[in-house]
Amino acid sequence: MNDFLERHRWLLFFVLALPLAAGVLVFAWRQPASDPIQIILVAPTAVPTPGPIRVYISGAVRQPDVYTLPPDSIVKDGLAAAGGPAPDADLDRINLAQPLSDGQQVIVPRRGEALSSTVASTPASANTANSLVNINTASAQELETLPGIGPALAQSIVSYRNEHGPFQSIDDLKNVPGIGDARFERLRGLITVGP
Repeated sequence: MNDFLERHRWLLFFVLALPLAAGVLVFAWRQPASDPIQIILVAPTAVPTPGPIRVYISGAVRQPDVYTLPPDSIVKDGLAAAGGPAPDADLDRINLAQPLSDGQQVIVPRRGEALSSTVASTPASANTANSLVNINTASAQELETLPGIGPALAQSIVSYRNEHGPFQSIDDLKNVPGIGDARFERLRGLITVGP
């Protein structure tokens, strides 16, 4: 028998190895396949960029008006948009590097003019008699200088006034579609129905 094992050693090895290899293959195929890798593509979301701002540049400038400027503008940019300072402008009394915001009014003082009669850079929320907008007489462009009032809403205010007559009190502005309590509160100190 030893002689038989010696001569057929390789055959015996294959006879024993074959079932072992078959068992390994069956075991490997029976294993559940790993979950396929899922690639989820997420559409990039746009970062909102602030839109242009509208600023009223007045006082000692060549062309006082409401100007549409980029959102990162400063007083110097507004002054340039208004054609530059008038010859009698007192630029030392205003901060040319101050950032501008939507609805802001910049009044460039004249030399020798008392500081109390003009405010060099008036934010739209300032409550001064000089900056009140009369909602009974203001044009749509003038109404657009108010915070939160764009062209469509300004036109709605003018149309409402034309259809219903002058506003009796500033509270009547809440009757205009688009003017809710929150927006009205932002406008309260900036508007009048004055004489």
